[in-house]
Amino acid sequence: MAEIAFRQALREALSEEMRRDERVFLMGEEVAQYNGAYKVSQGMLDEFGPRRVIDTPIAELGFTAIAVGAASNGLRPVVEFMTWNFAVLALDQIMNHASKMLSMSAGQFGCPIVFRGPNGSAGQLGAQHSSAFESWYANIPGLKVVSVSNPYDAKGLLKSAIRDDDPVVFLESELMYGDMGEVPDGEYLIPLGKAAVKREGTDVTIVSFNKMMKVAMGAAEELAKEGISAEVIDLRTIRPLDSETIINSVKKTNRLVIVEEQWPFASVSSEISYRVQKDAFDYLDAPIHRICSADTNMHYAPNLVAAYLPDVPRTVNLVKEVMYIKK
Repeated sequence: MAEIAFRQALREALSEEMRRDERVFLMGEEVAQYNGAYKVSQGMLDEFGPRRVIDTPIAELGFTAIAVGAASNGLRPVVEFMTWNFAVLALDQIMNHASKMLSMSAGQFGCPIVFRGPNGSAGQLGAQHSSAFESWYANIPGLKVVSVSNPYDAKGLLKSAIRDDDPVVFLESELMYGDMGEVPDGEYLIPLGKAAVKREGTDVTIVSFNKMMKVAMGAAEELAKEGISAEVIDLRTIRPLDSETIINSVKKTNRLVIVEEQWPFASVSSEISYRVQKDAFDYLDAPIHRICSADTNMHYAPNLVAAYLPDVPRTVNLVKEVMYIKK
């Protein structure tokens, strides 16, 4: 095991897959000459050249359309968005073309493509650059949606996403690119659609993903100081959603709290709550609770940023509510 940064884990995944399969190429704004806006593609232009590491104009709809066309003709592009907030401009290509290509062609044309980049808030970036998009893309049939929280998962899941024959939305976080974590020296793959139990527990299940896993794990640490044993699940893949792992945990703990960086309406937690009450209702000893971002835009002021995002103290209090413990 080597301890490497999140961005390096992504770079290793990309480079290994490009060496393995000459059909794989990377394109996006500043990925080549500038070594990537977040230095994920650092050094890749030197190794693979300008035909496989391609700088694009600031025209998300245009270069996404080029990638979808390339994928439909046998190549396997990886498209980097400087932020998923900018990918809204390319939504027509992602939703109306990439996700529907296989079904609309009656199986004649697939679309093996990965759309990746940072998702959600990254501090004081204002309302237009701070949205989380998991539930948006998970609502589109034909797409697979991955949302990673650590370097180990980032590498293993990105390699699987590149090899997948369906279009994959791969959501990272600007705030995690410098995070360090252990990554095996040899090749490994993590299957899409499988959640991970990051901490075993008996009293309550906490489900989260992406950078909110830091909140979930931090809350579990604080709860342990008070004798409360929290089981923490990292979804890793949002679609397909691993309901089985969540339900098995709830059958053990009888309580569920969900932490996510989404607006609350029609969010990932909404879908999880529905599935758990449908398939594990008799095991619940308390209503399912969730903590989401505030149901408004995230503004620039730091006090408003803090009020907008889920945090450890509020998550701890929410767990105590489902356990009927006075705060």
